Amino acid sequence: MKDFIEGYVPEVMREARVPGMSIAVLKEGEVVYAEGFGARDVEKGLPATPDTLYGIGSCTKSFVATAVMQLVERGMLRLDDPVAKHIPFELGLPGKPITVHHLLTHSSGLPNLATSTVAIRRGIGRDMGVPWGGVNDFYRHVNGAGEELADEPGRRFFYNNSGYRMLGHLIQNVSGRPFHRYIEEEIIKPLGMERTTLVNSKAMEDPDRLTPYKKTPEGLEPSKFPYPDPEEVGEFSFISAAGGVVSSVVELTRYLEMNMNGGTLGHAEILSPESVARMHFIHIERDPGYYGRYGYGYGWGVTESFMDHKMVSHSGSISVSTAHLSFIPDLKIGVAMAANSMGPPYTYIAEGVYAALMGEDPMEVVPGIQVSKRMRALKGSYETYRGIQRLEVVESGGLLHLKSSTDLGETLKPLIPEDDMMSSTRFYTLTNGVRQPVEFVKGPDGGVDLFIERYRYHRKT
Repeated sequence: MKDFIEGYVPEVMREARVPGMSIAVLKEGEVVYAEGFGARDVEKGLPATPDTLYGIGSCTKSFVATAVMQLVERGMLRLDDPVAKHIPFELGLPGKPITVHHLLTHSSGLPNLATSTVAIRRGIGRDMGVPWGGVNDFYRHVNGAGEELADEPGRRFFYNNSGYRMLGHLIQNVSGRPFHRYIEEEIIKPLGMERTTLVNSKAMEDPDRLTPYKKTPEGLEPSKFPYPDPEEVGEFSFISAAGGVVSSVVELTRYLEMNMNGGTLGHAEILSPESVARMHFIHIERDPGYYGRYGYGYGWGVTESFMDHKMVSHSGSISVSTAHLSFIPDLKIGVAMAANSMGPPYTYIAEGVYAALMGEDPMEVVPGIQVSKRMRALKGSYETYRGIQRLEVVESGGLLHLKSSTDLGETLKPLIPEDDMMSSTRFYTLTNGVRQPVEFVKGPDGGVDLFIERYRYHRKT
């Protein structure tokens, strides 16, 4: 496991231009690996550590779902309650109200309304001009989207940050406490997560905390933490419900352990085993992945069979800080990761860790790693005979692309693989519905040639 992590993580950090990253691995209640890579602050030369505080983004959603289930267990809320019973939400279909369950599972029928895009871009100094000053602006934005409803509740998955903000408001109204204080008092503090918080001003005073970095065409640029301080925004504390928790990977292993223990950690009883099981159950299907059936529970994504075991996970991003939580309940193993920018292939790292702990070679059994490796082997600069024509093969959005730059402009064409795993080196481009074959041929000397229609390109770098 250690060999895999310390060989693979630096490599993907370099490719993704990630300045700092931390990882902790939990096995049967013990942290068996914890390390930082790179810098938590590039300018000051401060290293990332296992205790560095990061914004964990949408990994916060499982904390929100845990809080909702606590209120359900206490009889203060029902999962089939219409959301409008508790907050000023006005959307829905006649006779088919959007319920708490629908928001928990992203199955309200309402597509994403980009409230996180608005909030985060404003927070890092790239305001979009959308009125965004508090509770009233939030609900004007959401309730004004009635024509955006695309399906009846419970039928279709639309990942929706607005829905989890509304759940945060619901927690606030039902409990009578500001959202962020409820999460800290009822989940974070009982688990002994002493430095974990939603009050980012407190986190930014910690000596071992991230400097957030946004990526620009010129490189990395230090940024502010994008969420406002919930202590300062009053009733709009629930803006943090979509992604405002700040924590370290070491403290997050306590949270993972609670989830694997059926809702308890030591003397702390956060939830009943029944509620935890319900959170980790697929309530709505998503498109199958490498391992078949995949869906969403309450605040968690669920892979039904990763190497014959259920895997529960969630990633999070606030653009300038990212994270990933993952665990396999029956094996009692879990991984917490975070970085101070976008880019790490967290899912593949976690799957590689699990494969190594199961005695397998991650580089051979994790499909995502295999595909990435195959793409990496084909990227580079290519040119025809005597360098008369040149192009690049680059990766973007999980696909290879042909990039051509001339005095007439630049073109970027996706290369569509003939098979999903890219075990073949045959691809095609698509122009007006017509396929054009593209083939990479590896020579005995290790070189790579690229054949496109009448042209033969040789890789130079």
